[in-house]
Amino acid sequence: MGRLVAGQWVTKPAAKTGDGYQRKTTQFRGHIRRDGSTEYSPARGRYHLYVSHACPWAHRALIGLELFELADSIDTSVTDAFMGDDGWTLPEGADPINDARFLRDVYVAGRADYTGRVSVPVLWDKQTSTIVNNESVEVLRMFSEEFDHGAQWRLWPAGLEQAVDDMIGANYNTINNGVYRCGFAGSQRAYDEAVHELFDQLDACEKILGRQRYLCGDQLTAADICLFTTLYRFDSVYNVHFKCNIRRIVDYPNLWGFARDIYQTAGVANTCHMDQIRLHYYTSHESISPRRIIPAGAPPDFGLAHQRA
Repeated sequence: MGRLVAGQWVTKPAAKTGDGYQRKTTQFRGHIRRDGSTEYSPARGRYHLYVSHACPWAHRALIGLELFELADSIDTSVTDAFMGDDGWTLPEGADPINDARFLRDVYVAGRADYTGRVSVPVLWDKQTSTIVNNESVEVLRMFSEEFDHGAQWRLWPAGLEQAVDDMIGANYNTINNGVYRCGFAGSQRAYDEAVHELFDQLDACEKILGRQRYLCGDQLTAADICLFTTLYRFDSVYNVHFKCNIRRIVDYPNLWGFARDIYQTAGVANTCHMDQIRLHYYTSHESISPRRIIPAGAPPDFGLAHQRA
């Protein structure tokens, strides 16, 4: 997987510091604020979002656009599903803002000497011609709290802000990043550690969801969205491709019902593109699937009645 070093694209692997997979921290952490405390105001038409339908992190931002009906205020560019040596590629004509062919060109346009990985989502400011933020949770929070919208809920409800952040944190390295720690483990020891932490946390979430409809109580929060984008991909990709095969999500009564509940929330299904997801994972990770064969099994039916209400 390529990366930028001082604005130049390199494909030579970086030196490894261990046999476990470590995700690098995102670097663009600007914030849109309605109170005027930053240079970024929530103006209609000012921002552009770069996403991939395959990526679970970008999927969070896309769900935010739907939940808060922001598609008319924030336009998007969608990458190709396949990610090869050039990283995320944009179809010709897909980027009306920077006319970029590769997402790395957007990063360099935002910061000429950028060093780091090139990931989605990317929230771009047309006014200052730079990247505001590329951290999925923060983009989702800005969509929830800083823009005017007609939604009746907030993803960080008053009084639950810390509980939501704590739940997102508990699930991040164990589940969201945990599936990648399994798939890209460099040794049996690293895999064993990651896979047991993954299923221990899935078991913990299963117990929570046996007591209440959502992870933080009786209302939808960002913690649910952040877990859902991993669960949606789990049985079709992570269970096979990343060897996360102790159990499937359909084997968990509460997690499986919860995943269907989120999928059937108004607007969420519009953001779910299983064909793009399967194409991306099974063809882009040559070190895991060198023959790029896509398994034939049908994905779970997320349209089945969830019975969570």
